[in-house]
Amino acid sequence: MDRRGLPNFGYFIRKKQTNCIFAAQILLMKWLNLLIKYRLWIGLLFLALGIFVNMQAGFWPSFILYFIGIVLIVGHFLFGPMRLIQSAMEEGDMEAAKKVVDGIMFPGLLIKPVRSVYYTIKGNLAMVNQDFDGAEQMMKKGLALGGGSLTKQAEGPNKLQLGMLSMQKGDIKQAEAYIRQAIRAGLPDSENNAAAYLQLCSIMMNKREFRAAKEYFRKAKSFKPTTPQIVDQIKQIEKYITRMPG
Repeated sequence: MDRRGLPNFGYFIRKKQTNCIFAAQILLMKWLNLLIKYRLWIGLLFLALGIFVNMQAGFWPSFILYFIGIVLIVGHFLFGPMRLIQSAMEEGDMEAAKKVVDGIMFPGLLIKPVRSVYYTIKGNLAMVNQDFDGAEQMMKKGLALGGGSLTKQAEGPNKLQLGMLSMQKGDIKQAEAYIRQAIRAGLPDSENNAAAYLQLCSIMMNKREFRAAKEYFRKAKSFKPTTPQIVDQIKQIEKYITRMPG
């Protein structure tokens, strides 16, 4: 209702328009995912149609079919199904993500930034399966490739994960180096930053550098993380850190 007590039709129209746009975006995403999933086979189908038209009517009538087919096939091998993997991981369906990753037949053909992301995702999936050596190997491959701004954003989280893997293997010196590099490279959110500073806090406690441990603990708390695992870790450390000298 507006101030005169009359129905506010403008509000309902805007709401309907917003709902229509949202529904259209969902349909577009589903269509795009289907295209990526079957891109290779659609490309082969266009090539087959191009050959048929070429035999019946000549090259130029079939040119557009050849062109679309080649673009789809080349796109399949150069860009891969990264969007499908991302969607599966965002939904928490690691089995689906692993199935798509394992379906990439020639990762060496992926363009450099996409190949770097591919190895990073393989590393993340290996971590989920507790394959820490495999995870470390894949993440190092991803970092070694570089790949511009696409992978620059993932550099910090990747190095943080490598630091945590080194911690689990007992290589404290390498863990500290990776975590410091992760912080310098930049971490995307409060949860990652809090986790990084908590790891540094633990390392300093093991090295008996209590003043530094307290400073890193203070920084970790300042990010106000909400992930239950990190919150619980803060509570556990807090029980001991107040009794430390320095």
